Amino acid sequence: MSQPALRRDGRDEWTDERGWSHRVADVGSVDLHYVTAGDPDAPAVVLLHGFPECWWAWRRHVDRLAESFHVVVPDLRGYNRSEKPHEVEQYRLEAVTGDVAGLIRTAGHETAHVVGHDWGGVVAFGTALQRPEVLDRLVVLNAPYPGAFEEQFTLRQALRSWYAGFFQLPAIPERVLSADDFALLERLFREDPVPGTYTDEDIAMYRRAWGREGAIRAMLDYYRAFGRENVQRLWRNRWNAGRRVRAETLLLWGERDRALGGHIPNVIQRELDDVTVEHYPDASHWLHAEFPERTGADIEAFISR
Repeated sequence: MSQPALRRDGRDEWTDERGWSHRVADVGSVDLHYVTAGDPDAPAVVLLHGFPECWWAWRRHVDRLAESFHVVVPDLRGYNRSEKPHEVEQYRLEAVTGDVAGLIRTAGHETAHVVGHDWGGVVAFGTALQRPEVLDRLVVLNAPYPGAFEEQFTLRQALRSWYAGFFQLPAIPERVLSADDFALLERLFREDPVPGTYTDEDIAMYRRAWGREGAIRAMLDYYRAFGRENVQRLWRNRWNAGRRVRAETLLLWGERDRALGGHIPNVIQRELDDVTVEHYPDASHWLHAEFPERTGADIEAFISR
C-alpha cells in the first residue's frame, strides 16, 4: 500500500486509496495525525490505539463503523505522524486526555464515543474521569484502570509487567527496541497473538512508524511519565479523587493476555458505575486484531444503543 505524503512536505490533508481522509491538525497543544471516514454529521466514535501500534491498529474496524458513525482514528501524541514532544511530562495522562477532547472538537463534534485498546484504553478511561463532558459511551479492550492500584498491581501482576520497569531506564530501552531493525517489536507481533494475526503488510507499516525520528523514545515516555509523574498520585487516588466513570462502559477482555492478569476485569467492574464485560476466551492481549469481526460487532452494537 503506497504511503501518503508527510506533513513536512507541506500537506495537512490527503486521501488514501481506501477513500479515508488523513489530516494533521493542532488539537490544542500538539499536532496530531488522524484518519476520518463516514458522514461528518453522524455521531462520532474515536478509536485509540495502544503500544506499539498506531492508527493502523483499527484498519479492520473503520469501514464497518463508518456506515453509521463519523470515525476518527488518531496517532496518539508521539506515535507515527503525530507530534513528538521531548519532555517526559508531556506524556502524562492529563496531557493525552486533553488531546482526545481537542480532537473531538477539531473533528467537528461536542461529544463522541471513545474506544481504546492497551494504552489507548488507559487514555479512554482517563478521558472518562477527567473530561466526561466530551464522552458519550466508553469501550475499553484489555487495558488497566488508572486507579485502584492496590487491587490491580499485585505481586503477580508486577512480574507480568516487568517490562514497564525496564522502560523507566534512560536510553537503553530505545537501543534494545530499535536493534536489528526493530526485531524485538516484530517478534512481539509474530509470537504473542494468534499466529498469522499480523501480516507482513502490518509489520511493514509499523516498522515505518517506529522508524520515524523520535518515535521510539516518545512511545516509551508514556511508561516513564506514568512511572515518574502519576504512580504516587494514582496510588493515593489523588489523580481521580472524587471522580468515577459515569459513562456506560463496555469492557472487552482477551483471557489469554500475557501482560495483564485476569483479575483486572473484576477490579474494573467494582470501580465503574455501569460496565458490561465480554470475555474472549481464545483471545490474547491483541483481541482487536485477532477477532476484528467480533470486536467490531460488539463495539457497533454497544455504541448504537
